[in-house]
Amino acid sequence: MITENQIAPDFTLQSDTGELVTLSSFHGRKVVLYFYPKDDTPGCTTEACAFRDDQSLYLMKGAVVIGISPDDAASHGKFRAKYGLPFYLLSDPDHAVASLYGAWGKKQSFGKMVEGIIRSTFVIGEDGGIVKVFSPVKPEGHSAEVLKYL
Repeated sequence: MITENQIAPDFTLQSDTGELVTLSSFHGRKVVLYFYPKDDTPGCTTEACAFRDDQSLYLMKGAVVIGISPDDAASHGKFRAKYGLPFYLLSDPDHAVASLYGAWGKKQSFGKMVEGIIRSTFVIGEDGGIVKVFSPVKPEGHSAEVLKYL
């Protein structure tokens, strides 16, 4: 797991529009990088829509929101369009970036141990360093928790 006070590992992933997005291109801005399990599922929709509804507050604080899941770009595009999500959704199909950040691993799901996305959020400062880690995360109220920190 990546911890606070470390430099955020750089990566390039495909967005919902097919564009390649590189984390370091946001240097000089705060980034709220959140990992979620699957597009258009109840918890992930709750979390994404809260980030959407709070978008103007993030922008006022100089932060951009970026979501990452294993879903492909087409799935992300449908999810983003269906809910009017105003931020990037990036595709990490082989879990490489999630693994790098410690957001992929064993977790309890419906009483069973499974391997998958560990819902996590990383706040990255203007200098590229991790300033806050939220993990594991509950979707309800999480955006408000991040905003309170910011």
